Amino acid sequence: SAAFPVRAVLEGTMAVHRLPVILPPRGVAGVLAAMLVAATASLPALAAEARRTNVLFIAVDDLRPEFGAYGSRLVKSPHLDALAAKGVVFHRAYCQQAVCSPSRSSLLTGARPDTTKVYDLVTHFRTAMPDVVTLPQLFKQSGYVVQGMGKLFHAGYDDPRSWSVPWQKPDAPRYAVPSHQALDATFAAEEARRDRAAARRSAGEAGHPKPATRANTRGPAYESADVADSAYHDGELADMAIEALRTLAAGQEPFWLGVGFICPHLPFVAPRRYWDLYDREAIPLADNQFRPKGSPGYAIVPPGELRAYRDIPGGQISEDLARTLKHGYYAALSYMDAQLGRVVAELERLGLADSTIVVVWGDHGWKLGEHDAWCKHSNMELDTRSPLIVCVPGMRHAGESTEALVEFVDIYPTLAELCGLPLPKHLEGTSFVPVLDDPGRAWKSAAFSQYPRNVRGKRLMGYSMRTDRYRLTRWVDRDDPMQVDAVELFDEQEDPQENTNVATNPARASVLADLTAQWHRGWQAAGPRP
Repeated sequence: SAAFPVRAVLEGTMAVHRLPVILPPRGVAGVLAAMLVAATASLPALAAEARRTNVLFIAVDDLRPEFGAYGSRLVKSPHLDALAAKGVVFHRAYCQQAVCSPSRSSLLTGARPDTTKVYDLVTHFRTAMPDVVTLPQLFKQSGYVVQGMGKLFHAGYDDPRSWSVPWQKPDAPRYAVPSHQALDATFAAEEARRDRAAARRSAGEAGHPKPATRANTRGPAYESADVADSAYHDGELADMAIEALRTLAAGQEPFWLGVGFICPHLPFVAPRRYWDLYDREAIPLADNQFRPKGSPGYAIVPPGELRAYRDIPGGQISEDLARTLKHGYYAALSYMDAQLGRVVAELERLGLADSTIVVVWGDHGWKLGEHDAWCKHSNMELDTRSPLIVCVPGMRHAGESTEALVEFVDIYPTLAELCGLPLPKHLEGTSFVPVLDDPGRAWKSAAFSQYPRNVRGKRLMGYSMRTDRYRLTRWVDRDDPMQVDAVELFDEQEDPQENTNVATNPARASVLADLTAQWHRGWQAAGPRP
């Protein structure tokens, strides 16, 4: 099919039939009026024939931008790469907080963490925003059949108002090996007991922190089993999504289908054949296994999430274990990629590809040994930079990429504009449809992320601003934001790994002053440049 600008595609999809208004001679006014009424009455039928654009909304847990579409020659991701060839790849997309629930709550409400008040894994966004219209809810209110399955909102914090039919999740166990299943069941029972006790202690306290998981209480951090793809969550999820697509294709209404894969989240589980895609000994280890020089010690925290799994030591991760963990991460990624490919293939088989927008996003980045750390939970580039691929049928720049700075709060208004839906007033992002039309254009001057820390009895918030060249993070007192505890400045051009904090370097004093002034102006002043 011919390629068109995104806006032209939208105008064709959402075309409005207009009739000229003519002032007739008085003698034939009644006849023409009757004709006009008849023609107008047929408009709903015409609109029904032109089915609106569908949305396939794919979330991937803990997916860092390290696969083929982002330049990796090691990671096997043929289906993500094929999708990227049909859309635009965003090389500089940033989440608003690098941990699951705050990031997802922000994206799906279109509001930033300071508005959602979701900074942890136990607070529901409707506590602070009881009447907010979520992204899927907007589509539901606009006549779409909206269905969600898998991890979209954070586990255990679903939002029933967002769905036309109840949200679903696979029944597949976390592990396929029976002994690992037994360990996991024991942990789950213990965690449920502890959570109930914590809830009783914290009754009436909104947003209390979830009790820390004790070390080595979960099952193993990785598993390779000779099983079918459907033995694990993501394989069963793909089966569910395929069945849902078949049902939705048979309906008359447009649809919004959300599919939330959990791999490559810990534990790194995948059928053995995906492990076999990689030569373990050829997997390189991180070359900056040290904390950023000059940064406060709390900027990056120990990998508590990883150490909750059995057989992970409390101290240094050995090179042998690090290589196994990276092997597991890549195997889980390739397994997820295959399941994603099955869903997209079914979309194409059903003839829906030409009428469906496909969006793939990872909820945040992930560290694989860099900075002597694992997992997320920081304001660093590795944690906040996230993959984002957007495919619009007939788009002119399919297969291209962009360096435009975009934020996850921008996804909500973008999808709304692509489908011609009204924008709620609460949104704190900006539609990047113009970037889809012109990937090389100038766009935002900065992207903003944040992360809380409790340090020395003080409640800090690290507010991070990423510009074209720099990352500035200011750690301020949450109770008195004028009190600054520490400042980090990284030159992404000279130091893309963010190994050295240059905030105290006298040679950077003027740069720091300018960026600090920009930081104070906030995200409201960092909108798209003309």
